[in-house]
Amino acid sequence: MVIGIDASRAFLRNRTGIEEYAYRVISHLRGPLRDERVILYVRDGQSPDFEMPESWSVRPLRAPRFWTHVRLSAEMSFHPPDVLFVPAHTVPFIHPRRSVVTVHGLEFEISPESYSPLERLYMRFVIRFSCRAAETVIAVSENTKRDLIRLYGVPEKRIRVVYEGKPEEESQVASRKSQVADRKSEVDGPYLLFVGRIEERKNVKRIVEAFDILKGRHGIPHRLVLAGKPGYGYGSVRSAIDSSGFRNDIVETGYVSDERKAELLRSADVFLFPSLYEGFGLPIVEAQAAGVPVVTSDTSSLPEIGGDGALYADPFSVDSIADRVREALSDDGLRSGIIRKGRANAERFSWDACAEEIATLMRR
Repeated sequence: MVIGIDASRAFLRNRTGIEEYAYRVISHLRGPLRDERVILYVRDGQSPDFEMPESWSVRPLRAPRFWTHVRLSAEMSFHPPDVLFVPAHTVPFIHPRRSVVTVHGLEFEISPESYSPLERLYMRFVIRFSCRAAETVIAVSENTKRDLIRLYGVPEKRIRVVYEGKPEEESQVASRKSQVADRKSEVDGPYLLFVGRIEERKNVKRIVEAFDILKGRHGIPHRLVLAGKPGYGYGSVRSAIDSSGFRNDIVETGYVSDERKAELLRSADVFLFPSLYEGFGLPIVEAQAAGVPVVTSDTSSLPEIGGDGALYADPFSVDSIADRVREALSDDGLRSGIIRKGRANAERFSWDACAEEIATLMRR
């Protein structure tokens, strides 16, 4: 059997959610697919940064634009594998009959105000096509599965729910060995942390407004750290920061590496993730594994993923977000219980188990 994998998202320099998923899944497929012939399709100039089994190979494909639907389609036309796995929701127009695609969520349908009209149109077309084209659709949560059935009419029998994994053990070890001095030079004193794109869908504007309440009404000594690069709707977030009476206590770090993220998580007092919609919500699992109390939304997949190891707020209520953070800071018994339950909850998620399930789907 020849298995092809679209690895074009996996080897970008600064990976975010979907790119990180592609990287983790592909790297962990080396175990269950070590004896299969696997071809990684990458963009020209990309290459894996890990050792591969002898039966694996890399095929760079050059294309200045339309890499997936033109260049990868051409490759599928002339040299089709037996199975194609697409970890980032975009199946090429020409593809093997046996194709497997991962859909990470329908955020653009549930929260359309958080996307430009062009983005919504493109995502709707691409994911609808991918769901029709693929033999098997992997949903990253039961919530995403329900959305695919309800909004796109995907037959339930063609959907498989496969959860993502928790942070790599080696990353946690590296975090414990990292120097705290660098953190203190950037974030002096206790802080609340958000990690993700600084954008409308992530509800960062309300995070800033809740921080104002916590500082002004309750006098917490904390700073607010926003770690991530700007996304759609960043202007409103920037305006909220500029108009905040506590703007000097708000730190924007920009994009952070995995090592830096692990360090920021380890030293945070509360992790804030009151997103308007998430297909999975991996940052919650990362924070729980790091032993940080989590405040997140009571919507979409977030209660499914966070389990009983998080505090849940109404993402549209600034007061609700602020109240949950204050509880996590002021109630020691609640705080220790959330940390303990969060660590236990994070153990439900494994990249090895994720890769094993995906390998089974492709072999079948």
